[in-house]
Amino acid sequence: MPDFIPADDWRSGGFGLYLHWPFCKAKCPYCDFNSHVVANIDEARWEAAYLSEIKRLAAQTEGRVLQSVFFGGGTPSMMSPDLVDSILRQIRASWPAANDIEITLEANPTSVEAGRFAGYRDAGVNRVSLGVQALNDGDLRRLGRMHSAQEAYTAFDIARSVFDRVSFDLIYARQDQSLADWKSELSQALSMAVDHLSLYQLTIEDGTVFGARAAAGHLSGLPSDDLGADLYLMTQDMCGAAGFDGYEVSNHARPGASSIHNRIYWQSGDYVGIGPGAQGRLTLDDTRWSTSTPLAPTTWLSQVERTGMGEDPRDIVSAGDHRTELLLMGLRLREGLDKARLAANGIDTDAKRIRDLIHLGFVADDAERLRVTDAGRPVLNGVLREILAD
Repeated sequence: MPDFIPADDWRSGGFGLYLHWPFCKAKCPYCDFNSHVVANIDEARWEAAYLSEIKRLAAQTEGRVLQSVFFGGGTPSMMSPDLVDSILRQIRASWPAANDIEITLEANPTSVEAGRFAGYRDAGVNRVSLGVQALNDGDLRRLGRMHSAQEAYTAFDIARSVFDRVSFDLIYARQDQSLADWKSELSQALSMAVDHLSLYQLTIEDGTVFGARAAAGHLSGLPSDDLGADLYLMTQDMCGAAGFDGYEVSNHARPGASSIHNRIYWQSGDYVGIGPGAQGRLTLDDTRWSTSTPLAPTTWLSQVERTGMGEDPRDIVSAGDHRTELLLMGLRLREGLDKARLAANGIDTDAKRIRDLIHLGFVADDAERLRVTDAGRPVLNGVLREILAD
């Protein structure tokens, strides 16, 4: 098994840029993202820091063709259109862009205004992702969301009028949610959807408000494992029937509308990570590096201003770790992974544990690709554990 990563392996996944805006109007009880609530934001300081980091990292990846830019958070729709415009101007000056470059900005319904969205579009954003999460007021309150269902509908209508590509997120397997409840809500979502939906099962994470409530026995009504599985299967069936292929475990799109940026992650491409808590993967001088940044916004900002670099020390991604990432991420995609690429990375697709999973019907070994079947996708974590077993 090789102890190196092929130098051009990242090209199979592509090259993108993730920029993290760490601020929100409120912290949701289920959220474990790096988001912070503050009273005042000095955009001029943040602009200078972002531009400085873009220039620094562009110098290390000179000449690469940028396929995607993703403004994540936090709530990037709290950023002024002028700030987004300045950042995108520097990005365009720093890397050549693919003809079909995807530039996504996440937004919450509470921070959506028609004029602001038009400003983002004029700056170059061509895709927006709305954090709707639920389509009824009771569950929105339980999820700690600050918007109403009507505000979500209004925000969606504004987004659809401004952008050709619109995605929105919903959370299911919520407290006291029945199959009938979710069927009705998902039917409504599919009737609205433009080209992409992200549908996530509610997970209870340590370090969140929901995590603390669950540990104390105060988070009632969570679905059983059987109900969770039924909700997942119904989601796949309904989305497929509506023409929204489940191209990844939690993501559904019309043909040709899957997220370019997220595919770079799932296909183990290279991506620049800028901003507090942003992660990255960069292949430089035949070495693949894992990059990270300080979590605290003030720490990241002051570090960029003081040292000219907003990164923690980089770690080398070993060949073994890369193989693990390649399988963990790539097998989330319905099409799976190219077998020639797996072989180049020392992964034996004829190993007994994989043949056993094929025999059980959880994995398919096509002529050119290895993929998890529809039967294997509901138990993907178990399939992956078996594939990765020593």
